[in-house]
Amino acid sequence: MRRYSNHTALHTLSELNVTPLLDLAFVLLIIFMITTPLLENSIDLVVPTSSTARHEINPSEVQTISIDRNEVIKLNQDIITSSDLLVALKQLKTSQPNVAFVVRPHRDLPIQKFIGIMDLLQQAGITKVGVMTQQEK
Repeated sequence: MRRYSNHTALHTLSELNVTPLLDLAFVLLIIFMITTPLLENSIDLVVPTSSTARHEINPSEVQTISIDRNEVIKLNQDIITSSDLLVALKQLKTSQPNVAFVVRPHRDLPIQKFIGIMDLLQQAGITKVGVMTQQEK
């Protein structure tokens, strides 16, 4: 009497192994869980389209706004108040439509003051804005 038969070795495996599929699903779930909070805390920035990106910015049209630790605002090395800054920004935008700005905030500056300057730039209709930083040591 035979106890084992060779008929089971001839059967094909008709079940799908779902373990790699579940591993992939869990990895994707973890990636989405990590990246979702980063997307919610982002700031809306106006990114130039490809047609405007082809044109180089004239260095003479780039203006600088500096904010030091004591919240003193300078427009091209001239001290200015935030209310006068909005008027000056609007005048520059009308005289030079392609004007670009570089904002140089101090490292210890409160973020609300920096956001206030960015709001003034947006109110003036200026979309070409950069933030000057330095590399960490």
